[in-house]
Amino acid sequence: MPKSSLWARFYAQPYVLLSLSTLFWAGNVIASRLALGQVSPMALTTFRWGGVLVLLGLFARQSLRRDAAVLKAHAGYILLMGALGFTFFNAFYYVAAHFTSAVNIGIIQGALPGLVFVFAYLMAGSRARVGQVLGMTATLLGVAVIAIKGDLATIATLSFNLGDLLMLGACVVYAIYTVLLPRRPKVGGLSFFSGLAVAAFLTSLPFLAGEIAYGQFEWPTLTGWGLVAYCAVFPSVVSQIFFMRGVELVGPGRAGVFINLIPVFASIMAVVILREDFHAFHAVALALVMGGIVWAERSKR
Repeated sequence: MPKSSLWARFYAQPYVLLSLSTLFWAGNVIASRLALGQVSPMALTTFRWGGVLVLLGLFARQSLRRDAAVLKAHAGYILLMGALGFTFFNAFYYVAAHFTSAVNIGIIQGALPGLVFVFAYLMAGSRARVGQVLGMTATLLGVAVIAIKGDLATIATLSFNLGDLLMLGACVVYAIYTVLLPRRPKVGGLSFFSGLAVAAFLTSLPFLAGEIAYGQFEWPTLTGWGLVAYCAVFPSVVSQIFFMRGVELVGPGRAGVFINLIPVFASIMAVVILREDFHAFHAVALALVMGGIVWAERSKR
């Protein structure tokens, strides 16, 4: 069978594409932990988006030429969105990995739908049904269980893990980015993503300079370069392409449900690849996060 025919058949399988996209995004969780001692957080962030720009330079030139005028007219918005969704989110994400486990990072990331709902209400006045509110509350309770490690005594001492708080901060930043997305300029998806990637690379440079100035910079080892390559190719580009194609085939509502697989995949890979412990409170938190999302989705329908 010709290779083009094989690719066409593969590219017509929405559930395979959507599952792979979330698997690669979950792999970013594992990469953040594997990066410890191999490459510093801001070096990983900057080099990642630098690698993305190289790839986009090869494949997005025609799209960028067509939409350059519109992107330039919305440069301020694109700079803000690239900084929020790509630079700040990833900076929090990779620093958090120095203080908490991949299991925690993956499950806390599952709180994103709940936080999006909260900020959509605060910033845009979006309303939701009671079932959606209860579902999103359950996801946030799941994050709270992670933060206190299932021990209510932690609340009295306020002894929260810095990494968990940083990861929650990453989710807050990305939730704000998501709420602002509908204001995007009317350009093709590839052009818009390219603009955000340029903004992410540029806004990461001051943070990289600060990392160097404070003596925290770690030049990538061979393994570090492998992680940079993975983050640049799979979570950043391939996942985006696969997810956009999945949305095209089955619609945003059905495709969006697959995002809920990220904490599941991340937890499994953390245990299998990183040999991290999976405690009872992790199971409770995962059940709250996943159950809350399913409840909210059913209520929305």
